[in-house]
Amino acid sequence: MAEITQEELNERVAILKRFRSLLEQQREKFKEYLNVLEKQQASINSENTNALIAHTELEQQVVKNIANLQKAIIPMGKMYSATTPSSAEQASIENLQQELNELQNKVLVQNQKNRDLLRVHIENLKNQMDNFKNPYKNIRSVYAKTSNVGSMVEINV
Repeated sequence: MAEITQEELNERVAILKRFRSLLEQQREKFKEYLNVLEKQQASINSENTNALIAHTELEQQVVKNIANLQKAIIPMGKMYSATTPSSAEQASIENLQQELNELQNKVLVQNQKNRDLLRVHIENLKNQMDNFKNPYKNIRSVYAKTSNVGSMVEINV
């Protein structure tokens, strides 16, 4: 096994710290996203439209943050893999990645649950609108005259 220089060791440590930091940030964003989705579910169930809109906007921001973090994590992960880290370092990173995968699965399940709830809610609203009886249907306007009106005009000069 070849000896590594102090500079290479420092570089590996820096990569490991940055990679771990990015993974921890992503874990926090996924937790935040899951929290938003759970609150969004409560808003759907309570039919609170204003809260639902706010949660949707917040959800979009969190998803954008996760996507931006992912752009940094992918190349950092490749750099980390190339440095041949120790088994203890690999185990801690694998634990973080496993936790991220579990959080991501929870987010996907909650997101699907919210979509299904919204789909049912929208369908119920459509049914309510279809069943709405218009009391003015087939009734002439109160402003329409029922008397005959002349159609010829006589002009004398």
